[in-house]
Amino acid sequence: MWFVTEDSLPDNMGYTFTKLEIDSRDVDWSSDENSSSPRPKRKLNSLDHDAIAQLTKLQSRPHDDLSRVLPGKREFPVSTVKMLAGREANVSGLGRFSLGDCRHVLSQYLPVYGPCLVDQMSTRAYVSQFSADGSLFVAAFQGSQIRIYDVDRGWKVQKNIMARSLRWTITDASLSPDRQHLVYASMSPVIHIVNAQSTMKESLANITEVHDGLDLSSPDDGGYSFGIFSLKFSTDGREVVAGSSNGDVYVYDLKADKLSLRISAHTCDVNTVCFADESGHLIYSGGDDDYCKVWDRRCYTANGKPAGVLMGHLEGITFIDSRGDGRYLISNAKDQAIKLWDIRKMSPTSACYRGYRNYEWDYRWMEYPEQARDFKHPYDHSVATYKGHSVLRTLIRCYFSPEYSTGQKYIYTGSHDSCIYIYDLVRAIKTITPCNSIPFLNGVSYFTKMYYLVSISYCYIHVVWIHICPTLVDFLQRDDSFYLHVRILMSLAG
Repeated sequence: MWFVTEDSLPDNMGYTFTKLEIDSRDVDWSSDENSSSPRPKRKLNSLDHDAIAQLTKLQSRPHDDLSRVLPGKREFPVSTVKMLAGREANVSGLGRFSLGDCRHVLSQYLPVYGPCLVDQMSTRAYVSQFSADGSLFVAAFQGSQIRIYDVDRGWKVQKNIMARSLRWTITDASLSPDRQHLVYASMSPVIHIVNAQSTMKESLANITEVHDGLDLSSPDDGGYSFGIFSLKFSTDGREVVAGSSNGDVYVYDLKADKLSLRISAHTCDVNTVCFADESGHLIYSGGDDDYCKVWDRRCYTANGKPAGVLMGHLEGITFIDSRGDGRYLISNAKDQAIKLWDIRKMSPTSACYRGYRNYEWDYRWMEYPEQARDFKHPYDHSVATYKGHSVLRTLIRCYFSPEYSTGQKYIYTGSHDSCIYIYDLVRAIKTITPCNSIPFLNGVSYFTKMYYLVSISYCYIHVVWIHICPTLVDFLQRDDSFYLHVRILMSLAG
């Protein structure tokens, strides 16, 4: 298990164009899954032993001829100027940059300019999401409002949705992959679906537009009303998976208009759910029982058990994001840590170990106890652990960076301390402070093709961006003169 700690944070944070510098980190290996005795600590420079490190490097690796310094010797990372010069000389023989070449250049830079205020509301924002193509941005607020912004038209409000049957807040919202529909949830067993592409700009529930209700409850509930904490569309947009306050996970078939699966998943609140990959067979869930669980729909009906359990967190799980390959995922938790998992290392249900704590605290209004920061799970099966951010007051989310532009090289998250934290999955850490006056950053979304981050918090939506990076990318993919490339780089450096 690999730790990146708060001690490694840079001293000089600021609002300038920053190139990511790769640093070596200490690696703290967890105990062997078949042994109760921990292994001794060893020093390694990275996660080179693990398959995900190799996958990440392959996705953002430049052409071999561009990285070669001497016969048998290579340079990493390759400077942008050298990459451009090599392309002009057609060193690779391709006549252009490959996707891996572009990722290698772009992944060396982080969005640090800004922040720029996009919108301000009178209530707290809890949910944010870009559409798959980055043309739309969704933000959901406590005061029953959901706004869909047209990013390509200068962040104009395309649709203003007033939620139906709101209880406390909009707990989650999800935009379908084809951008046609939006589902939202509250502390109610009924989720609602809206036509996101209708011409009706002001969508008032069942007044100006119909918000169809999808009831997840059943007569077996005995009249007990539960709430929904998490919603996600499947990759094909035909199903919605939901996590509830009664410990169950639900799958709703939109085409058949019925509940297709109900899983008794956790012993308490299910804070986060998602599909593992485009097949829809695997579902990840995380709850306040400290577990991440993997569910295989192909065999659950027969045995009623999870395919496996991922142990390692000491407090409740706040969010899970899948890498999309059905193998790796990350989780954020109230123990102030993000963990990277490989489901091939999961444990059977019978091997579950529930840790104990000798302190009392509530993340909603208390600081995390200092004595708890050094605690470690005796059977931690995670690949790596990332620390430094703060998970307090709300269920803060975390994500892999986009595959298109970064090769999923980074993990990014909001934080209670008003910072956006960006962790290099393999080696390094970088921190951005977008606005010190904001109490916390609940959600952060990465726009794949325009290379900026959008943060949501108390009533605000902010943008932090890479200066002129879209122009740089445009020239990386076009056949213009090398001198024009140099002029662009000089403007970036300045």
